[in-house]
Amino acid sequence: MTPSNETETLVRDSLERLAERAPDGNQVLNALARARQRRRRPRLALAAAAAAVIAVAAGVPLVVETVAEAPAQLTPAAGRPVLAYTPGWLPDGFTEQYRSGGPGTTAQVRQWQSGASRVELAAHSTADPEWAQTALRISAVKDQVVVHGRIAMVTGPSDTIATLTWMPDNRYVLTAKVEGVPDAREAAQQVADSVTVEPVRVRGEARFGPLPAGLHEEATTVRGTSSDNATTVLDASGPSGKVRATISGGSPALSGSGPVQVRGLPGAYVPASGPADAQVTVRLSTGRWLTVSGRLPREQLVAVADGIVLDSAPEYGWLGTR
Repeated sequence: MTPSNETETLVRDSLERLAERAPDGNQVLNALARARQRRRRPRLALAAAAAAVIAVAAGVPLVVETVAEAPAQLTPAAGRPVLAYTPGWLPDGFTEQYRSGGPGTTAQVRQWQSGASRVELAAHSTADPEWAQTALRISAVKDQVVVHGRIAMVTGPSDTIATLTWMPDNRYVLTAKVEGVPDAREAAQQVADSVTVEPVRVRGEARFGPLPAGLHEEATTVRGTSSDNATTVLDASGPSGKVRATISGGSPALSGSGPVQVRGLPGAYVPASGPADAQVTVRLSTGRWLTVSGRLPREQLVAVADGIVLDSAPEYGWLGTR
């Protein structure tokens, strides 16, 4: 069987499973049967059957709804990624405490928490090999639903943990994950159904400056329960390893450290030990702490810290809000 034929078989199987759960699935099954008999333009016939399944399963007229494309409202800059998607519904009591994104195929991630419970919305690029075959995986599983007129899949080990996965277009895979919430599957469905293209920015209090040869910017993350305890994390990676820069209000552990000059200020260097990376740390004039860690030589860690560009107007106001 050729790959294209195998793909069509998987899609047909998944459509038939949805049709079985639809209020009036007979017309869908008939459409699939007609699609099998056609020899000319089979993919168009299959597409028509898919549209019928979606409409009947949802109990609505034959109109396929998608997450509409919207003009970009925010422009990403160095160290300031833009996250494209926003949910319009969340369980009561959840506040946003985490945003992360970056260039290329870096995942866009937003998290809301209420105590130990969590809701996460993530966008993954189909250019990432890990997510490139998601359409096939969705077609092959039995536990399927419909999100914005597109077939989606639900996974999860228990009633309190569920992940709903769907593709709003051919560029992204979206996942809505709910943890520690009763009826997690239903909650994940409500979150997914409410998602719109409404971009938000990740603007912390720093961005990378010059990086050692071979290293490239990977992600910028802002986390915290409020603007008072916000933390900015910058990640870079390359053949020589990974580097992380963190700016926060708390002093890092300095056991076993020695003095080193960082950004013209007295700082500390802690050598690598076991699984722990080496790090250089300095207290900035604002009272905040800058730490750069990785498996690089001390001189390179200091150079990364010296090159960090500080931002006097970070966007922390969203932390701890709904």
